Amino acid sequence: MQAFIEGMPKAELHVHIEGTLEPELSFALAKKNNIELPYDTPEALIAAYDFHDLPSFLKIYYAGMSVLIDEDDFYQLTWDYLEKAASQNVVYTELFFDPQGHTSRGVSFDTVITGIRKAQTAAEEKLGIRSQLIMCFLRNMSAESAMEHLVMAKPYLGWLVGVGLDSDEHNNPPVKFREVFKLAKEWGLKLTMHCDVNQKNTLEHIRQVIEIIGVDRIDHGVNSLESDDLCELIKSHKLGLTVCPVSNQFVVQSLTSNEIRQMLDKGMLATINSDDPAYFRA
Repeated sequence: MQAFIEGMPKAELHVHIEGTLEPELSFALAKKNNIELPYDTPEALIAAYDFHDLPSFLKIYYAGMSVLIDEDDFYQLTWDYLEKAASQNVVYTELFFDPQGHTSRGVSFDTVITGIRKAQTAAEEKLGIRSQLIMCFLRNMSAESAMEHLVMAKPYLGWLVGVGLDSDEHNNPPVKFREVFKLAKEWGLKLTMHCDVNQKNTLEHIRQVIEIIGVDRIDHGVNSLESDDLCELIKSHKLGLTVCPVSNQFVVQSLTSNEIRQMLDKGMLATINSDDPAYFRA
């Protein structure tokens, strides 16, 4: 069975490009950019990956971004992931990226997206792996900041397939970003939002992304199984759910493989994805 799975062509629909930053590359970029990391070795960095909830993961996730400075850094980050994915017979992937996590550090939007785009193009030409890019907004930041970054992205709309919403869900409901996603849809972009597992008001958030935001898919969304009404609503809208069982095991101490089986048995459209593979060893 393992050989069959390894050999079959696959699609990866939920992966954060910043979450593919392997410890070895992190140290190489830190040395290149004269950045001091709080760990002496890649092994020590891996040992620090002790997550017990979403905020504890996000703290290390954002700290890891500090080594990404110039266009070549984003190229190398993206190329390394796509090369590894292609070696696992992934033929198509949709990449999230978090521009606010970089512009807030003084890295330009153009630097980020151009480096990623060049690696996407090179990987398709040399490795045969096709990828598309989804720009995520950080829900713990303001709707005004999200709108500013959507406007920044306008010259690059041809490089984007959609927009998403991620980061700390606590007191940051989907409806907070209603106008941002309304404009993105008017500009022809697909819409998706994270509804992370076991978060405060998660069932209400799932309902909001469907009925108010009008998403084209839901990222995670496992808690929908707690409501037959939500399951039917998701099915009636033919919404896919990009489920990430390994990351859930780290963040909420629950491997969601059983939930995926339940979703499929209910006729829901669920896919298995790696999320942040460098951090979750997925």
